[in-house]
Amino acid sequence: MNTIGPAPSSSRQAALSPNRPLVKPSPPRIALFPGTFDPFTIGHESLVRRGLELVDEIVISIGVNEAKKTYFALEKRMEMIENYYKDELRVKVESYDSLTVEFARKMDAKFILRGIRSVNDFEYEKTIADMNRMISGIETFVLFTEPEFTHISSSHVRELLRYGHDVSAFVPKGMMLE
Repeated sequence: MNTIGPAPSSSRQAALSPNRPLVKPSPPRIALFPGTFDPFTIGHESLVRRGLELVDEIVISIGVNEAKKTYFALEKRMEMIENYYKDELRVKVESYDSLTVEFARKMDAKFILRGIRSVNDFEYEKTIADMNRMISGIETFVLFTEPEFTHISSSHVRELLRYGHDVSAFVPKGMMLE
């Protein structure tokens, strides 16, 4: 017999049972980070690091564009990025050859992460974000590039690589470009 108060009802006992969660867990907040990543730079790394403060998981999504001449093969880019993030379970690396929003749906991503270095980037990204939202409902969020990285672009790093220059100042420490 309970001398402190009334005995709990069976429905209340069930609600407080340690085997039954009190709140339905929400699905993970996944963001797609699309790009060519040829090569992956410290600017990209900064966006992933800061993006992980906002979402549960980021899928670095390497778009296949046959019209674009790349320095590194797709498999090599995937391998370099996967190796760099091998200890970060919240980062996945995938490739795709479809519309970005179609791939986002396939990955259960509700967001697209983009970086902006300049006003020109903003105009371009806004147009794409508006179109993506209209056709899919997927939101794009942008992070401004940290000031010390605004001059870095994959195309500039690629150009340096073509002429045999050291690019270690522009790629994440520990990322192997060979």
